[in-house]
Amino acid sequence: MNNLLEQANLIKDEIVSYRRHIHANPEVGTHLPTTTKYVMDKLTEMGYEPKEICDSGIVATIEGSKPGKTFLLRADMDALPMEESTACDFAAKNGAMHSCGHDMHTAMLLGAAKLLKQNQDKIEGTVKLVFQPDEEGFTGAKKMIEAGVLQNPKVDAAMAMHVNSGTPSNLVVCGLGTSIGGCNRFRIVVKGHGCHGAMPETGVDPINIAVHIYQAVQEIVTREIVATQPVVITFGKFAGGDAPNIIPGEVVMEGTIRTLDKAVGEQVFSRMNDIVTGTAKMFRGEAELIELSSVPPLTNDKALANEVTGYLKDIVGEQGIWLFEGGGMGSEDFASYSYEVPSLYLILGAGAKNENPEFGEPMHNTKVVFNEDVLPTGAAIHAYSAINWLKNNK
Repeated sequence: MNNLLEQANLIKDEIVSYRRHIHANPEVGTHLPTTTKYVMDKLTEMGYEPKEICDSGIVATIEGSKPGKTFLLRADMDALPMEESTACDFAAKNGAMHSCGHDMHTAMLLGAAKLLKQNQDKIEGTVKLVFQPDEEGFTGAKKMIEAGVLQNPKVDAAMAMHVNSGTPSNLVVCGLGTSIGGCNRFRIVVKGHGCHGAMPETGVDPINIAVHIYQAVQEIVTREIVATQPVVITFGKFAGGDAPNIIPGEVVMEGTIRTLDKAVGEQVFSRMNDIVTGTAKMFRGEAELIELSSVPPLTNDKALANEVTGYLKDIVGEQGIWLFEGGGMGSEDFASYSYEVPSLYLILGAGAKNENPEFGEPMHNTKVVFNEDVLPTGAAIHAYSAINWLKNNK
């Protein structure tokens, strides 16, 4: 087992080819037919019998020589709807882009699938490989769970890994406890009555209502939530009207609520609904708060985190692991797994500016470039974690 990283480096060219093919052919959202077929074909070539358990959701299992528990490894496959502007030879040309590294994740798990086949006699139990759609839309994990991904065989622990631009290559970052925020995506539709701008008294101004809603909602954070509880409410869309002298009939606002506590997120959404409907009524209009999607805060199981990162020192060294407590407000739909089974979510550094000027651009940026040298490390981390956890948790 000590040479698993060496084995991964021997198949680096294959893992890189997986990544580049997926990167050049990105697909967005819940339906990823080209990506799904590619991944299933590669798994089949390796000797797996992959199954599509929901639209674009793939599961493949591998059993070892001895019976035992089941460890799940998950990768996301969806891209983002943005035009790529990198100088990569394999840059996407179809108006979508893997600017969050999901192509890296899928390639690393395919690499792990090959390593697990090569070391199948060392598996004491079952490893379940999961490739899912729509992480970005927060529906993928929920659909996979509803489709039974945690059953047949029943999953005992789960792990996922995400590359990060700007973090030194091959540094493994792991939060202990709740480390990633939950997110509610919402839309507010404000309806008034359009009229000429010279005679506002003849209509009901939805822009005025929307402005008051915007201001009032921020008061939830400053006056209704304890100061030590982090909450971020962001409006990223505020749209209404087509002409400067016409009051429109409708305004649409969209945004996110982010918290580190599921109950707090529910409280904020409930109070926002009160404010939205009450404010609209006060100004003679109507308004509706609609939840577009949601994901709870992500909580790493501390015992699982400490155990697995202990194994990973064999892969990245003592100085290659950084454990921390607390969390940030980015969101990740792997969180849904963490409410069902003990789960672990790792960050793998994929290149900083001091390594290469091309590295280190922000995630979700049209110019982000990831260091492909971390791909074998990620594949080895997946396989090594699964084999060791199963061996030590019979």
